[in-house]
Amino acid sequence: MPANPTIKATDAQIRTRVLIAFACVYFFWGSTYVAIRFGVEDLPPFVLGAVRYTIAGILMLLFCLVRGISLRLSGREAWLQVTIGILMLTGGNVGLMYAERTLSSGLSALIIAVIPLYVALFEAVTPRGEGLRARGWVGIAVGFAGLVVLLAPGLRDSLHGDKGQMIGGAFALGCALSWTAGTIIARRFKMPISPFASAAWQMLFAGLFNSVVMLALHAGSEARWTTQALSSVVYLITFGSLVGYTAYIYLLEHVPVAKVSTYAYINPIVAVALGDLFLHERMVAIEYIGMAAILIAVWLVTSSKLKTGASLAEANCPKTEELA
Repeated sequence: MPANPTIKATDAQIRTRVLIAFACVYFFWGSTYVAIRFGVEDLPPFVLGAVRYTIAGILMLLFCLVRGISLRLSGREAWLQVTIGILMLTGGNVGLMYAERTLSSGLSALIIAVIPLYVALFEAVTPRGEGLRARGWVGIAVGFAGLVVLLAPGLRDSLHGDKGQMIGGAFALGCALSWTAGTIIARRFKMPISPFASAAWQMLFAGLFNSVVMLALHAGSEARWTTQALSSVVYLITFGSLVGYTAYIYLLEHVPVAKVSTYAYINPIVAVALGDLFLHERMVAIEYIGMAAILIAVWLVTSSKLKTGASLAEANCPKTEELA
């Protein structure tokens, strides 16, 4: 009996779309670290964060309206969206922008890559959390050892008076913790609305909050709206917040979440490569050792199994916004 050509064509289309979606998540999310590095040369972080997320949030809300996706929130749900948006997109992403003022984009991406380790560690030690098996604990140990190695050159430089890299590293670690807190809240308090609607509200609330802080700090007067700054904003809105996130949601709906989570160790590699290509960033040998340790650690943790038998990758892939 001949195969149905319509089914074959549909399967082929889905496979093609999945491959395109993976390419978008791998490349565009990894490239946002470089785009941020360009942006903060001319725009204060809160200006960049305010413009990026306010516009992206409005565009995502319009997308939801066009698609007929409900945007209705209860009072409790609205406060949760505000909290998650501020933790992940202000504390997490604007914090990253501050880090990249003194830290290379590749090194920032590698430090941010420890977020799955933070999430796993938190879940392992809290009463309501989910435990790790031996493989996961090995990954956490390797990851934090790699983090120490990665920060070693900055610590050495700080002893000689150059504290820029250590300040940037501290901001990156802080924003990783803020993102982790938002991730945990998003997991513990699931809301009965579309992930697209969640992302839209979180981006809009974070953008408005960033705007308030920007005005309070008079940061707008320091902004230089150069071609480079505008290009960075447009790129981050389009490819970081809209294209990348839409591709991420598509993947979550069509492939196992454990496969989607591979972005956690592909993005840093992309960021390091693009930082080398476009910003001429160079890492010293010991930083490559730290990079390898962190990427191996993330793979060990995201591929380990929880006591419940579910993949830890599922714990580390909340259906909210992206890392950068």
